[in-house]
Amino acid sequence: MIEVRTAIPGVEYDLRYATRSNFTGEKLYKSGKYTFLRSAVIEALMSVQEELRQKKLTLKIFDAYRPYTVTKKMWGLIHDERYVADPSKGSGHNRGIAVDLTIADASTGKELNMGTDFDNFTDTAHQTFKYLPATVLENRMLLKNLMEQYGFKALETEWWHYSWPNNHNYEVLDIDFKKLKKACH
Repeated sequence: MIEVRTAIPGVEYDLRYATRSNFTGEKLYKSGKYTFLRSAVIEALMSVQEELRQKKLTLKIFDAYRPYTVTKKMWGLIHDERYVADPSKGSGHNRGIAVDLTIADASTGKELNMGTDFDNFTDTAHQTFKYLPATVLENRMLLKNLMEQYGFKALETEWWHYSWPNNHNYEVLDIDFKKLKKACH
């Protein structure tokens, strides 16, 4: 596991589960200072970030690695696999191979309009929802095309969620962020 911003300078964080500004209304992570992904995922995101940098844009990450106990807590609130992973299967987030993100202006940090906020559990957030302004559809397509170009798979029900393939090649983890941070040094 690698700390994302350490490996990819310029990436913005808005780690929502370290705040109350998420669908649970509670702070699920103690700190919003760092997040982690597997090395293969980091390498692919570096390529995405480089392409965006050339357009004066940047990635903004809402969530990446998520401890298994947090997934269990989320599942307790929303028993709907379209939006929350069933803990009996584990998730890409628990394996460090899924990332929730958007694109922002590199100089201002202002997010491109994607039509909904992160963690919107309506059809409007679905990848195939087309009743949106042309600029929103273009922004979503930019994100999707870049992510898929570098090997990620989009989640149909969330425009912001992308996973690295072959998730069963990676074990489910339930490691606290502080312990991961120490292990990364």
